Amino acid sequence: MTPAVVEPAPLVAPVVAPLVDCHAHVFDAAMPTCPDAWTVPTYDFTADDLLAQMDRHEVSHAVLSGLSIAGEYNDYLIRALRRNPQRLRGTAIVKAPANLYLLEQMQADGVVGIRLQLARSEQLPDLDSFDYRLLLRRVRDLDWHVQVAVEGQRLPQVLDPLLAAGVKVVIDHFGHPDPADPLNCQGMAAMLRAVDLGACWVKLSGGFRLPGTAAWRDDPHGDLDGIAQTVASHLVDRVGPDRLLWGSDAPFVGYEERLSYDRVLGSFARWVPDAATRARIGETALAFYFG
Repeated sequence: MTPAVVEPAPLVAPVVAPLVDCHAHVFDAAMPTCPDAWTVPTYDFTADDLLAQMDRHEVSHAVLSGLSIAGEYNDYLIRALRRNPQRLRGTAIVKAPANLYLLEQMQADGVVGIRLQLARSEQLPDLDSFDYRLLLRRVRDLDWHVQVAVEGQRLPQVLDPLLAAGVKVVIDHFGHPDPADPLNCQGMAAMLRAVDLGACWVKLSGGFRLPGTAAWRDDPHGDLDGIAQTVASHLVDRVGPDRLLWGSDAPFVGYEERLSYDRVLGSFARWVPDAATRARIGETALAFYFG
């Protein structure tokens, strides 16, 4: 009797995630900082330092975020973009209304958006003012996006004028939801409404900052991942990978002694355990920032 021929199982290609770090910073200790800077690093973290970390962990591209403590001093970021045009993009902090020629030169250098760094602000800017309406129209005309960093309870008053202006919005650090009730707070509701309108993306970044913008000082040994795990699971189910981005927030200012690139990548894997979903998030980032 001729033995039955057993066909080999088809080969299944492994899921290779295009790892894109959508939130990192570069700076040196001699940079000018704002008088009200919430902290002032005493060390350098250069683009070469970041790229070395990326290469060690097979991260292909990164997006540099304007540094809140340096205000409009985007020089260091822009020089890094010029030296690494294939792998880096950036968002700049600018003062409204900003000059068209300045923004166009920034675009040529690799800037793809502006950062509204509003966390810890005593008073929010009037985004309906003429200067901001000019800036937001210029952002829209350049096909840039607005990167928003603000506490969750203030998100509604920030998102409404941004969406009315027709700009794309990327929300930093899970939207900083209320630590006491992250899934049911007004910030989460506003963020999800914005995503449903189709012009908003959410960054799974800085999960260690979710206990609060002052937790690095007030509770330096507290839980770094619990809230982020809860929120990430919800966002993956509710929002999906086509509206999510991942960022390391390297070099983890305020948490340098507790975090490393390995650890934040491990957190991402726990937040999004399915490799195919992580790959989709990477593809979303490549298309959004580098497409």
